[in-house]
Amino acid sequence: MAVSEEECSSAKSRSSSSTSSSTYYLAKCVLRGSVVLQVLYGHIRSPSSLDVVFGKETSIELVVIGEDGVVQSVCEQAVFGTIKDMAILPWNERFRPSYTQMLGKDLLIVISDSGKLSFLTFCNKMHRFLPMTHIQLSNPGNSRNQIGRMLASDSSGCFIAASAYENRLALFSTSISAGSDIVDKRITYPPDSEGDSVAPRSMQKASICGTIWSMCFISKDRGHLTQDNNPILAVLLNRRGAILNELLLLGWNIREQTIHVICQFLEDGPLAYEVVEVPQSYGFALLFRVGDALLMDLRDVHSPCCVYRIGLHFPPNVEQNFIEESYRVQDADDEGLFNVAACALLELRDYDPMCIDSDDGSLNTNQNHVCSWSWEPGNNRNRRMIFCMDTGDLFMIEMNFDSDGLKVNQSACLYKGQPYKALLWVEGGYLAALVEMGDGMVLKLENGRLIYANPIQNIAPILDMSVVDKHDEKQDQMFACCGMAPEGSLRIIRNGISVENLLRTSPIYQGITSIWTIKMKRSDTYHSYLVLSFVEETRVLSVGLSFIDVTDSVGFQSDTCTLACGLLDDGLVIQIHQNAVRLCLPTKIAHSEGIELSSPACTSWFPDNIGISLGAVGHNVIVVSTSNPCFLFILGVRKVSGYDYEIYEKQYLRLQYELSCISIPEKHFAKKESNFPMNSVENSIMSTLLNEVSCDTIIVIGTHRPSVEILSFVPSIGLTVLASGTISLMNILGNAVSGCIPQDVRLVLVDRFYVLTGLRNGMLLRFEWPHTATMNSSDMPHTVVPFLLSCSDSFSKEFHNADILEKHEDEIPSCLQLIAIRRIGITPVFLVPLTDRLDSDIIALSDRPWLLHSARHSLSYTSISFQPSTHVTPVCSADCPSGLLFVAESSLHLVEMVHTKRLNVQKFHLGGTPRKVLYHSESKLLLVMRTQLINDTSSSDICCVDPLSGSILSSHKLEIGETGKSMELVRNGNEQVLVVGTSLSSGPAIMASGEAESTKGRLIVLCLEHVQNSDTGSMTFCSKAGLSSLQASPFREIVGYATEQLSSSSLCSSPDDASSDGIKLEETEAWQLRVVYSTSLPGMVLAICPYLDRYFLASAGNAFYVCGFPNDSFQRVKRFAVGRTRFMITSLTAHVNRIAVGDCRDGILFFSYQEDAKKLEQIYSDPSQRLVADCTLLDVDTAVVSDRKGSIAILSCSDRLEDNASPECNLTLNCAYYMGEIAMTLRKGSFSYKLPADDLLRGCAVPGSDFDSSHNTIIASTLLGSIVIFTPLSRDEYELLEAVQAKLAVHPLTSPILGNDHYEYRSRENPIGVPKILDGDILTQFLELTSMQQELVLSSSVGSLSAVKPSSKSMPASIPINQVVQLLERIHYALN
Repeated sequence: MAVSEEECSSAKSRSSSSTSSSTYYLAKCVLRGSVVLQVLYGHIRSPSSLDVVFGKETSIELVVIGEDGVVQSVCEQAVFGTIKDMAILPWNERFRPSYTQMLGKDLLIVISDSGKLSFLTFCNKMHRFLPMTHIQLSNPGNSRNQIGRMLASDSSGCFIAASAYENRLALFSTSISAGSDIVDKRITYPPDSEGDSVAPRSMQKASICGTIWSMCFISKDRGHLTQDNNPILAVLLNRRGAILNELLLLGWNIREQTIHVICQFLEDGPLAYEVVEVPQSYGFALLFRVGDALLMDLRDVHSPCCVYRIGLHFPPNVEQNFIEESYRVQDADDEGLFNVAACALLELRDYDPMCIDSDDGSLNTNQNHVCSWSWEPGNNRNRRMIFCMDTGDLFMIEMNFDSDGLKVNQSACLYKGQPYKALLWVEGGYLAALVEMGDGMVLKLENGRLIYANPIQNIAPILDMSVVDKHDEKQDQMFACCGMAPEGSLRIIRNGISVENLLRTSPIYQGITSIWTIKMKRSDTYHSYLVLSFVEETRVLSVGLSFIDVTDSVGFQSDTCTLACGLLDDGLVIQIHQNAVRLCLPTKIAHSEGIELSSPACTSWFPDNIGISLGAVGHNVIVVSTSNPCFLFILGVRKVSGYDYEIYEKQYLRLQYELSCISIPEKHFAKKESNFPMNSVENSIMSTLLNEVSCDTIIVIGTHRPSVEILSFVPSIGLTVLASGTISLMNILGNAVSGCIPQDVRLVLVDRFYVLTGLRNGMLLRFEWPHTATMNSSDMPHTVVPFLLSCSDSFSKEFHNADILEKHEDEIPSCLQLIAIRRIGITPVFLVPLTDRLDSDIIALSDRPWLLHSARHSLSYTSISFQPSTHVTPVCSADCPSGLLFVAESSLHLVEMVHTKRLNVQKFHLGGTPRKVLYHSESKLLLVMRTQLINDTSSSDICCVDPLSGSILSSHKLEIGETGKSMELVRNGNEQVLVVGTSLSSGPAIMASGEAESTKGRLIVLCLEHVQNSDTGSMTFCSKAGLSSLQASPFREIVGYATEQLSSSSLCSSPDDASSDGIKLEETEAWQLRVVYSTSLPGMVLAICPYLDRYFLASAGNAFYVCGFPNDSFQRVKRFAVGRTRFMITSLTAHVNRIAVGDCRDGILFFSYQEDAKKLEQIYSDPSQRLVADCTLLDVDTAVVSDRKGSIAILSCSDRLEDNASPECNLTLNCAYYMGEIAMTLRKGSFSYKLPADDLLRGCAVPGSDFDSSHNTIIASTLLGSIVIFTPLSRDEYELLEAVQAKLAVHPLTSPILGNDHYEYRSRENPIGVPKILDGDILTQFLELTSMQQELVLSSSVGSLSAVKPSSKSMPASIPINQVVQLLERIHYALN
């Protein structure tokens, strides 16, 4: 759990001094960046699937756009590098791969800062991308002359081109021989021997000397496609000093291995910036220029010509389709501090990181150029393209090539939005439109118009954040300033899968033991009944617009606890309780399909003088067991007459071990094609489940042996054991782990069968059948560790009713093999499928709810953003088709998982650019600083925002021409005020040298006042849930109670607060900001920080001041001391009496303030030059700093003898980490990954388990929209995981997929030999492997010494797998 520093208990003045001398950290990205820079479309998962790939600079996300236009994430993974460009290599019949799993699938090709051309394929078994091969193009880092900037692939999948920024490119041809590499031939132009030489001017016109702006392959006529076909590459080139760009056609003579310039095309007119092939046209291309586009005929490569000119000067479109305010085009930010970030995000140009105040980056908004485009997929008759202008207008061009000649049709404006970074036209008429600094959208093409369908969430860039932990919510939330004007917004970010809280009852449901939902017919889409079982009571409620008590009309016995229930057949429901099995035919009062009687028809079956302990209901079969003695009964039902039925025994037998759980898989499902072979037992199960008419039944049980077993019941044979798996788990010391009794068990079918088991000690297991046929190592062989002690079944050899059961001595049950073990809590694990399908995702409910992804490899689960619950069941109704009903704190909570949201983020559109956000605990309001407002009176303000509704309650506008830069809440005694720093000057704040410009700023003190609203009466704020609940509450008729008062899921208020239920605020709940003091300062006030509970620090240029309020009055601010640095100050932070100052060149400087002398003194300095983005102090000796080059470093004092320390005394760099993203905000928090009452820790002493890390966690947010948590480790934990990381970084299953050297990548921008912060992203891959794969990784050798830091001690001879898994599980559990 992570909380803000205000929520943490204050540390002692010199606590945690050991942290300074030995700092060990692990970094884990809990939310990956959301800005999409590349978008691709292809057959990624299979030849029949059409998938979308998002390239997000440091990660790759595979998504699908459904028939409803909703973007759903399939998988997302870090690439441990920086993506430069991506392209799809289409499948072509020339390529004969060694692995049949690749047949018909497209490949993803990527160039990155690794200097390699990477070929990636999607592995369905591992559910992630894996590298096929890497081709070295250049040294890591990609300089301007090294190939690795841009990619192009031809439409046939035969050729690939890669270019440098300037002067160089390379061509590749795909292989045609089976089993060989993907690429068989390559050529570099100019040749490597000529690459660095300067060609004479006479030769430059016949070369590619210049900046390469764009390139594409030109397909030849389909009749000339042969193996020896020489490709043609069109290159748009800007020669040094030239005003216009020229089009070059390059030819590759494959036989002679030469590249030559075929011809050049240069026409006076506007600047050309993009060349695009017209698909299936065989020789035509579009040349985009500023203001127009030329359709080029390149069929005769020696004589290219323009055949049609498309004008792009469109009249203003009156009709506005855009759902938000009109878009004011600009280069992200017209202020100094964030220009470098905007340039990096927009990739507008190379930039000097020190020149962060230049204002020359704004775009000309009247250029009329195309900023993105996409062709219609699958249309071979006429070629249609949708393109976006820099004004945000979307248009369509249609081209017909027929016998009558060329016809070009151009549409009117289809949609008015923003200038989109990328467009992607997909099947179904949907268009994905992506924005860099705001939400994208999915548009639907209907009747010649584009209509808004769904959002594509993007929270980048995150400029500031505030983490708030409310203990009544039992989870954290982050308030973040996201996006830029006009798409600026305040986002509430939570971890896990997003749920929408629909309804909540009062806490009147104490003693619930279980809940179920039942359908009336097997073919029904929606549930009919909700069954609530209490300790001594059962209630049945109808599911619909209202949940009404229909227990008497259904026929369930109400004065007993129900053990199990379900639908036996259409209209027949079963209740199993301790004394009997009861069959009921509900009446029409309970359901419209009920029987025409006044009371339900019921019949019961009673065991002889024995109590029922467990039960399960399947299609025409009932299974119950008893505990003392242990019997298993198989029951059937037959019709006697009319509504008269009889329950009879099909078989019963005595058990050797008591049963702990029973489940019966549903039969009705559609068989899917599987890529994995099945053995005879699996085929038998498949045939049984597919035969819906047959009376054969599959039963899955858990026993107290403990074991998991799969049984088959055939009426003519009886029960037989198909497979058995014994549960025998050991801790690190070799002692048996207690509590391994199965609590719940499920059979899952995704490509192949496997068994999921939840144990009573909070562990989750996955069993599979052994397979003799294994895949190639590149396709992830599935081997397992034999945890079984024996293969015998759970039944004794003494069977009752021997004439019914036939025992075949020669049939030995299969031994299920334990594939993966995970701990998800310390309480029993319940498994609740979302649907009846065998491939359905499953909710694993233990200490808190998790969503188990059934299609994933091994065990993969994600937390559900909901409080800890005791029970859950899916509820499907016409009003809520994907509902979930949780039981938590004696209340019923109806929620719905929001599949339309890839991110668990709530958006409040504020307009402008939100810069700073603070949480005011007294008023429970958010204070937000906004800039770039479109307002006649002010372009910047500070506003009070209601965190429930996002509405702006009040605001304080700054003066005309004044821009807000910083703000902090400062306490003086028992009162708090808001101190704001501004800029009164236009233009940059910092010179290129890092020194401060001559500017002016203002310091403002604002008081947040409580205002009476006696004249207007009460202020009411109703949320969606609150309003809907007043109209028609599904719980209005629940068990005789009146309509429940419902909560709208308060985001930062407790249930006891008047505003927490979303219905009404108190009459006096009004707040406004009032200026109590202001003064001018000689420089922009870029940083403010509270200090010693009675002062605050404020920077102005390269100076900072210790300020306070004399006589405890806010009416006046006094400057007590001033300190100076050499360069512009960008951050200020303090801890107790230590002050850390960050500037834009000298890095972090430690200062001390002497109150008696009123003097500031520099104590320590940064050993490296560093452009500081943000900084926070862990204690008086340790600082965490982020810089504008994407690194995080932890520095500390080398000693504590401050009296003898020199001002030039350097800080010690304890550890560092290259993120590849710029972290603009760092927050200190509280976090613990120690599970309470962990029996594994009781059984053995994990090294460093007593290490306290509760107050040294760091939370970082980046410009790409990522959230990264840095959590401290003990030394023993660090050394253990460091050894694991070294192996994971080089193992083929887990190494960086773009070919980066992991150690080199995470060491960038940092001195050689500095200890590294561990990479939690690569370490958590260990949990995605099976047990055997984990053993293989840990037993492998580290191939490169660079994978381990030079100062590391020797690698341990053996690494205990259980210890690694336990530690990573606890970290994964806490971070999620």
